[in-house]
Amino acid sequence: MRFAKGHGTGNDFVILPDPDGVLPLTPTFVAALCDRRRGIGADGVLRVVRSAAHPDAEASAGTAEWFMDYWNADGSQSEMCGNGVRVYARYLAEAGLVAPEGSFNLVTRAGVVPVTIGEEIAAGMPMPRVYVQSEATSDGRVFGGTAVDVGNPHLVCPVDEPTLERLDLTRAPDIDPMIFPAGVNVEFAAAGAPPAGADLYRRMRVYERGSGETQSCGSGACAVAAVALDHAGLETGVVVVDVPGGRLTITQTASEFLLAGPAVIVAHGDVDAQAIRQLAPSF
Repeated sequence: MRFAKGHGTGNDFVILPDPDGVLPLTPTFVAALCDRRRGIGADGVLRVVRSAAHPDAEASAGTAEWFMDYWNADGSQSEMCGNGVRVYARYLAEAGLVAPEGSFNLVTRAGVVPVTIGEEIAAGMPMPRVYVQSEATSDGRVFGGTAVDVGNPHLVCPVDEPTLERLDLTRAPDIDPMIFPAGVNVEFAAAGAPPAGADLYRRMRVYERGSGETQSCGSGACAVAAVALDHAGLETGVVVVDVPGGRLTITQTASEFLLAGPAVIVAHGDVDAQAIRQLAPSF
């Protein structure tokens, strides 16, 4: 089984080329593949499959050729992954499956996403919906937050800089299952002075549903930016979000919400699928 490995600001993925949708992926196989000691190790799996070859995407095959079949590290599937979209696009370009520069559409479970490839990669994310106040309990403390839908669910909790540094995110924050019945990505964000060219700045850590604390979360950065703009009373603007793995730039206009940042393919190789399947029953 061929694979590639890539990351966007440290949010890393195993990429499985499967244009005809024939790989027998299962939740346990994906979880074993993402294991950082006994598998390849990743925050998730990106299956590169044509839209027409996958039941979740065939209705959009006339709009976009490729479908991002995204799986979390625990083997669950997710609607959207902003960094995943950008890494997936970089893989398509380097594999010669799309033009090395320019724009095209990509299907996700959250809908069709426009992508532009250049030195960095920008993805047109679903316009965030900021909707209700809730809470997360982490490290023995209760944090108030704002729920945001970016094609997948998020809870953005503002904190000060010292709290952000000290938080122990080795276990999932407790959240309200009535508001988030399918779980939620929880972002903790501290405000700071914006760099030149930006309207707002946030530094963020995140506990991703199905993956744990990650170095970056693209849709999470979008959620943080949406809350920052909302709280500032701005309907448009540029928000720079620093994550442990690097920097992302989010731009909201009257008609689009763009996530931009680096995306890198770092390796190609072969997976011993049988060895992974032998490991899979322990998950």
